[in-house]
Amino acid sequence: MASERILLADDHPLVRAALLEAVRRLAGDIETIEVDSLSAAKDVLAKGPVDLVCLDLHMGDSSGFIGLTELRRDYPAIPVVIVSASDAPGIAYRAVEFGASGFIPKTADLDTICAALQAVRDGEVWLPEDAEDVGDDESVDHAALLATLTPAQLRVLEGLAAGRLNKQIAYEMDISIATVKAHVTAIFRKLGVINRTQAVLIAQSLFVEPAKA
Repeated sequence: MASERILLADDHPLVRAALLEAVRRLAGDIETIEVDSLSAAKDVLAKGPVDLVCLDLHMGDSSGFIGLTELRRDYPAIPVVIVSASDAPGIAYRAVEFGASGFIPKTADLDTICAALQAVRDGEVWLPEDAEDVGDDESVDHAALLATLTPAQLRVLEGLAAGRLNKQIAYEMDISIATVKAHVTAIFRKLGVINRTQAVLIAQSLFVEPAKA
């Protein structure tokens, strides 16, 4: 069995191929596991130890920092490196605020990817040299609050932020309207808000604009 396991979670085969090649250039006996969804990544993590996760921000079942928030809450000891094509202002620093140990742009060359992965393996936080810090204390506070939500509560909050009604959220999640209402009540309590508008304002920090075509 390999002495180290790295999980590559990205729904773009070419990106996974680049990450795989970068891992192969690293020293050590490393096993790589490739998945193309957040749910598949969770399945791998639930079955055995993983030393590092490379996580795409936008996959079919995950968008923005929701996946990162869930992984950091459930597996706080495993470093997560975000891999993204997004060029949203301050995106790299926002990733760190949500608990990432690094941020690798999908435009990075192999040498840069290798350097980033090695730095995180060494216990460091790695960001691109041109990363723009536009974060603030409020966004850090929001990240901490959102990290207290369960996966189901995060999905409900995502629905609220999208303007969906309770019955629509219930249908999409295959739960009762009463359960949605219970989640909403718990969300308000954990976030320290009193209505949907305030909850949605906090939820906005989870979302990231996809890369421009």
